[in-house]
Amino acid sequence: MPGDARVRGPMLYRFIFLIAGLAGFLAAAGRAEAHPHVWVTMTEELVYAPDGSVTGVRHAWVFDDMYSAFAIQGLDSKNPGVFTRAELEPLAQVNVESLKEYAYFTYAKVDGKRQKDAFLDPVDYFLDYDPKQALLTLHFTLPFKAPVKAKALELEVYDPEFFIDFGFADKDPVRLVSAPAACQAAVEKPRDDNFPATLRLNKAFATSEANIGMGASFANRIWVKCP
Repeated sequence: MPGDARVRGPMLYRFIFLIAGLAGFLAAAGRAEAHPHVWVTMTEELVYAPDGSVTGVRHAWVFDDMYSAFAIQGLDSKNPGVFTRAELEPLAQVNVESLKEYAYFTYAKVDGKRQKDAFLDPVDYFLDYDPKQALLTLHFTLPFKAPVKAKALELEVYDPEFFIDFGFADKDPVRLVSAPAACQAAVEKPRDDNFPATLRLNKAFATSEANIGMGASFANRIWVKCP
């Protein structure tokens, strides 16, 4: 996180993915023993062109209730407890700009080969707020730098430092938009026995250099095969 003191001011709570700043905020509040872990439930869409190539990945990430409350703290709204997309627009922009440093937590393999810097900057991004569930959802599309036409496409979504815990939605986690009829998608979730609940809920579990890279072990994978 940049050391600029302006970043550490009142806008700090709006930086959803600036991990170091959030940890510092909690420590300053006398909660240094608590690990500010974030849970995201995601649904994904792969967008196809008429020629059968994949042009982008459309994310919808729902933040957990505690972090949603943290993110909207202090935001102005015409109706208390209700936020429009327009009112959330500055926060959405901060989110996608912050995600760039982390490669948008999205990684692609084409026919088994890892694609470095496969995506352009996000487009069509916005935040929704569900006042009944008190949850924020971040929507954004990652266009591929070049359309992908392959027999096998694999996408992984994870935080390498495993500070943010991503998980697929239980219902319809992946959708192929305008894909050729013969294309099929499947998902692979991290095995529960690789990540016991005792570790998941352990407040002493904190992001450190020892955690860097471990997130790949808990990657959520999307497999798409086309003839």
